[in-house]
Amino acid sequence: MNILLYANGWDMDAWATRIRKELPHATIITPDTLTNPASVDYAMVWKPEPGYLAGFPNLKVICSLGAGVDFLMADPDLPDLPVVRVIDPDLTGRMSEYVLLQCLLHHRRTLSYLRYQAAGIWKDQADVAAREIRVGVLGLGILGLDAARKLQMVGYDVAGWSRSPKSIDGLRTFAGAEGLDAMAARTDILVSLLPHTPQTEGMLNLTLFRKLAQDGPLGGPVVINAGRGKLQVERDIMEALDEGSLIGASLDVFEEEPLRDGSPIWSHPSIILTPHNAAVSDPIATTAYLARQLTLFEAGEPMESVVDRNAGY
Repeated sequence: MNILLYANGWDMDAWATRIRKELPHATIITPDTLTNPASVDYAMVWKPEPGYLAGFPNLKVICSLGAGVDFLMADPDLPDLPVVRVIDPDLTGRMSEYVLLQCLLHHRRTLSYLRYQAAGIWKDQADVAAREIRVGVLGLGILGLDAARKLQMVGYDVAGWSRSPKSIDGLRTFAGAEGLDAMAARTDILVSLLPHTPQTEGMLNLTLFRKLAQDGPLGGPVVINAGRGKLQVERDIMEALDEGSLIGASLDVFEEEPLRDGSPIWSHPSIILTPHNAAVSDPIATTAYLARQLTLFEAGEPMESVVDRNAGY
């Protein structure tokens, strides 16, 4: 079993050590040690250059080293092979923690209280119960659905949106362009966990923000993006905050990363900024999971998390 390891910008020696521990009989090949592309059976990758994987004629399976696969789906020369993504309960749980935390921070007006604290002001603000706040989750895959369920457990009035219709027990769902407008109209906190695709790029824009509920109990809507930075139009977020069609935002991802010096996002008093760490993959769990998938494939058994390239989100 010859495995190509390509983790752009990562410590590949550390990843190779972990993979060898899980698959002791495998030969790990990195771009620096690659001599014969035809010898590669499997690829474990993170953000290779478009077209790179097309150069391996005997490749059988492509594994993403994270939950995201949008970088692979955007490759016009991606070989027509099974693509495996990481579905790890640890990562899913971390993302739901982030989403719940950000919803609570805005719900309980934490930014205002931090400003009052800094200024030495003792001031209370009207509070509302979670059941009075309508949360809309964009993306009903594994991450989105888990976040929606956790938000429901706290008491929020949760709905979800996906590109194609989905029927989910106990969750109100919307789909398509018409459904997006309908969900936006009943949303006080908008949570985006969508992948980056040509259809979702720039989706979090001023037009959508103005369609969010403007008469909710928070005094205006909030956007939380922990999906992909290319979904948001940052100048539109700033304009929406300035005009009041948004009253707050939590951003874990950005159009360009790291966020550029001098961006007004750094200092905006109504934005909570985190450095793309809402849900960081645990390398040990990731390598164990992918090793299990390749072991299943070698045994002629179905793998657990092959991407459906035709599925909606």
